[in-house]
Amino acid sequence: MKDDLLILSRNLGSLFLVVGAVALFAAAMPFVFREYFAVGPIIITAGVFFSLGGVLYILGRNAGETNFKDAMITAALGWLLVSLIGSIPFFYMSEYEAGEGMEPVDAVYESFAGWTGTGFSMVLNEERLPYSLQFWRSLIQWIGGVGVIVLTLAILARPGTGSFTLYKSEGREEKMHPSIISTVKTIWWIFILYTLLGIFLFHVSGMPLWEAINHCMTGLSTGGFSVTNESMSYYGVWTQWAIILMMILGAIAFVAHNNLLRGKVKKFVTDPQVKALFVLIVSGGLILTLVNYFSLNNLSFLQSLQESLFQYISAITCTGFYSADISAWGDAAKLILSLAMVIGGAAGSTAGGIKLFRAVLLSKGVFWRTRQAISTPRRFFSHKLGRKFLSSEDCRNEVNEAAVISFLWAVFLFIGILAFSILMPHHDLIDIIFEICSAQGNVGLSSGITGPAMPAAAKVVMMFNMWIGRLEIIPIIVLFRSILGKD
Repeated sequence: MKDDLLILSRNLGSLFLVVGAVALFAAAMPFVFREYFAVGPIIITAGVFFSLGGVLYILGRNAGETNFKDAMITAALGWLLVSLIGSIPFFYMSEYEAGEGMEPVDAVYESFAGWTGTGFSMVLNEERLPYSLQFWRSLIQWIGGVGVIVLTLAILARPGTGSFTLYKSEGREEKMHPSIISTVKTIWWIFILYTLLGIFLFHVSGMPLWEAINHCMTGLSTGGFSVTNESMSYYGVWTQWAIILMMILGAIAFVAHNNLLRGKVKKFVTDPQVKALFVLIVSGGLILTLVNYFSLNNLSFLQSLQESLFQYISAITCTGFYSADISAWGDAAKLILSLAMVIGGAAGSTAGGIKLFRAVLLSKGVFWRTRQAISTPRRFFSHKLGRKFLSSEDCRNEVNEAAVISFLWAVFLFIGILAFSILMPHHDLIDIIFEICSAQGNVGLSSGITGPAMPAAAKVVMMFNMWIGRLEIIPIIVLFRSILGKD
């Protein structure tokens, strides 16, 4: 037990030291824009991370290797504490919020939404925020999209310290190199390369440079924070197509991107998650277009296609950017978007949801089981996933794991919907379902419910669903079991 606490102390200390360095980097923005009033909040944030991280790291510096339980608790506690401490700059928004101060729960909510890559916001007027705080919001989504533990491993990890176990704790298992440290460094190089590409594309398509920087950071990380009051509805068609490209890139696994950048185009296009993503975009986008075309009388078919496709891609990639008023859409359209937000993007990407890999496995599992049930008992069947053949045992294990995670995901989704229905009984059930699917899928699209006027308890429910969705449930269950004294 004592060694577990020391391991946890070392891991959390390392995490806080790295996030403190991130906060210190953000402290340069007030000097760039001469917003000296913003120096204090960001320096305080960095100071809290450094001081707490330093003490914890020193206490656990000689601890043993991280095991599965230690890694899960590190992830669950780390993301929770980083979000709480990261809320400090948001307490200082009051001076810029239309005469009203940001409540503490709203500041914490904003931080949770940022670090977990969820585009919900308690900010009433993004355009009036200081540049320094706009950048802080974008930066925490950019870091959070890949993962704070993945960033920590890229900077501080050493071989033989349970690096792969920590890597898996944020819902990743893919390896591009034999060394997990090389893998996480490759992930960050790809992410930085795409960020620079996205900023260039956004700017040449007509977006001002500052907006291009922030929107690329939050778009590629499938976060969804904006520095404009109406998200992407400000921009023209070409800019929106550039945004769509970044959202899709953010929802594709880094392993697939690595294959593409290394010239393995066939391996990229035959990746089962890449194929599933584009199939869902085409089919789901077309269905949503038709639903909106026939239910919204003021839209032409081309307008319906443009608006529906953008919103659907934002939902399936778990980004949360919007270019239309979803609250005015019908129940059928909201249900389609809710399903897309539940499915989410690829495993090993920056997107949320249950992940395309699990959706593909479950659909194939149904097909395999049905085929077996209607065939003779002794008939042999091959099980193929993409270009990979699975043995019967591997097939069962993979499908069972996907089913367990998906079941738990559905259970916590139901709990969130039930709690929200009790706390906010005056809202339509479809809007409540939409909001909770968006929170747990780490999306941020809203049916019009989310805002500062929500009860504090409802905000806490949504933060819990964001936390659950970002860590894919298991780390949080392990944390709760440990608190209750159960191994």
